[in-house]
Amino acid sequence: MKKRSFLQATALATMTLASAQVFAQANTFKIGLILPMTGQQASTGRQIEAAARLYMAQNGDTVAGKKIELILKDDTGVPDVTKRLAQELVVSDKVNVLAGFGITPSALATAPIATQSKTPQVVMAAATSSITQASPYIVRTSFTLPQASVALADWAPKNGIKKVVTLVSDYGPGIDAEKFFKERLTFNGGQVTESLRVPLRNPDFAPFLQKVRDLKPDALFVFVPSGAGAAVMKQFLERGMDKAGIKLIGTGDVTDDDQLNDMGDGALGVVTSHHYSAHHPSAMNKKFVEAFGKANKGMRPNFMAVGGYDGMRVIYEALRATKGQGGGDALLEAMKGQIFESPRGPMFIDAQTRDVVHNIYLRKVERKDGQLHNVEFDVIKDVKDPGKTK
Repeated sequence: MKKRSFLQATALATMTLASAQVFAQANTFKIGLILPMTGQQASTGRQIEAAARLYMAQNGDTVAGKKIELILKDDTGVPDVTKRLAQELVVSDKVNVLAGFGITPSALATAPIATQSKTPQVVMAAATSSITQASPYIVRTSFTLPQASVALADWAPKNGIKKVVTLVSDYGPGIDAEKFFKERLTFNGGQVTESLRVPLRNPDFAPFLQKVRDLKPDALFVFVPSGAGAAVMKQFLERGMDKAGIKLIGTGDVTDDDQLNDMGDGALGVVTSHHYSAHHPSAMNKKFVEAFGKANKGMRPNFMAVGGYDGMRVIYEALRATKGQGGGDALLEAMKGQIFESPRGPMFIDAQTRDVVHNIYLRKVERKDGQLHNVEFDVIKDVKDPGKTK
């Protein structure tokens, strides 16, 4: 009898524990955050993770009765690793949303998993135009390279820049930047005299920059991934290209806020176009920059951070709108069409393309309060991705 009572008690305890786990599972909302925390794109991972955790600290970790659980995975910026981690997160961890994606190949590698499992995939960093077309479950809160490139190609000819050499990293975003900058500059009466592409892995900019020096264009247009801007700037200055009268222009990656102060006075005067600067003068951004620095030992947020911060906002609001009940399809619908104020300025998620629409700013590197900043001097409002208007 004692043995039977013991077995019954054990069985009851096991059932109670299993029920508690099921209840906990039902009351938990899991976000699988896949980022390059090590390797070449580690700065991207560091910025996005910090921003996601800041958003949770400011807005609580419970939404619509669900406890938010952030599961961080390091994909080292290798797409095969991203895909494996995404599968594990969906199958084993049963995440409700996949998020992060530091580079385009990683976002694309995950797209079929998002589609098959009907899991919303929030792209917080990768910026090739075509990404949102890879799965109907992808929503983007970062930016696209065509958005940033076209604005600069409109500005350049009006400011004495007619002949340009382009230098881009040889993968999706770089090819987008090159294509859309060249098309718009040519349309505006300018000329791209040479298009150079640098390998994404272990890039050596030196031979390319030497070639540019020999070509003597009015300006060099650069796109490199977040984290690589400082290396380009250093080698550009070492070759005396600024003194040779060649201007450096580019998308905001080249004067990345995360690295700008370390670039030195050689960066002064560099003009870029982008959707976010830590110096953006809105009250919301000033609070964001202050809180981000306080939570991260004085680190300055960059454009990757704002993509992560806004991505968390889109996820939180979708969960709130579905009252915590929604599966993947309901969450996706609640993400589409969200309009809100971001530290970058006003933005919304286009309900048709699931892509971000926001302001693009022209900025010049200036010294303010003893620090280097991307200071905005013009704005193009509500820019949709030009890559999707054709």
